[in-house]
Amino acid sequence: MGGCSFAVQYQVVLKDVRVMKWIEVQIETTTKLEELVVNFMYDMGVQGLAIEDPNDVLALQEPDLIDQDYEGMIIKGYFPEGGDVMDKIELIRDGIERNPYPSIGRTLGKVSTAEIYERDWAESWKKYYKPSKIGRGIVIKPTWEEYEAGDGEVVIELDPGMAFGTGTHETTIMCMEALEDYLKPGDSVYDIGCGSGILSIVAAKLGAKDVIGVDLDEVCIRVSNENIALNDVGHLVQVKRGNLLDVLDGRANIIVSNIIAGVIIWMIEDGTVRKSLAPDGIFIASGIIESKVSLVEEKLRENGFNILEIRMMNDWACIVSKME
Repeated sequence: MGGCSFAVQYQVVLKDVRVMKWIEVQIETTTKLEELVVNFMYDMGVQGLAIEDPNDVLALQEPDLIDQDYEGMIIKGYFPEGGDVMDKIELIRDGIERNPYPSIGRTLGKVSTAEIYERDWAESWKKYYKPSKIGRGIVIKPTWEEYEAGDGEVVIELDPGMAFGTGTHETTIMCMEALEDYLKPGDSVYDIGCGSGILSIVAAKLGAKDVIGVDLDEVCIRVSNENIALNDVGHLVQVKRGNLLDVLDGRANIIVSNIIAGVIIWMIEDGTVRKSLAPDGIFIASGIIESKVSLVEEKLRENGFNILEIRMMNDWACIVSKME
């Protein structure tokens, strides 16, 4: 989201010793407009996104410093230099800051650009990323940081590298807390849109007997496998490249998907979630902006799911449901 408040979705691989140059398009916007901006940037063919929301980091590390009234955030999109990139930037300026967005009657933000080298891009954000405790006992520890685990804590070693998912975004936090509450030892889990592999690893360390993560992006597959190896859960977790649930044949006790509301609704209406869940299976759906909660809830009920709970964090929701 998710993948993301210093939650970084980088979809470019460093190749040999070459250092590629990219155009960074920085959009100053608000948390309420995040989903609209992100969707717009994907429509423009963005090759990577980094979402920076200061309140997300403060919420995990210094909760008392959160400014409840602050809504500002920065969304950075990355395009390879050359080709039609300058034309795309003009289209982005038109869509973001010059013309009111049709559904809300106002512009989405302010656009600025910069040149950036790939190596700097992949490393510079790490200074913001520190160990964070989530839920009752899950600790997300960057591989380059020291941390001494307390009693009962489950420590996840993570290097998101160039894939979505540092674990600091609200949508990811709520998924981890839901896994902590609903996963039973011996459960099987599908992680749809696995990004950096963080939710797959959490599921394995909480006692799942087998976990399958799925992502369409090759970088996410590589980074997930690296993080799985870092956490010594390769015997429990495998990652497949594919489109959502299409590459899965069996049924899981839990499906967790931290994507966006539109994709979640599509999976519900398509019947693939229901088809891929075991009887009494749990569906944890996150990445849902507050304005879309009632729509997702409605689609779940229409397709035979009981809503167990709706978790909210800032403007984001995680809906936990169960097959009837």
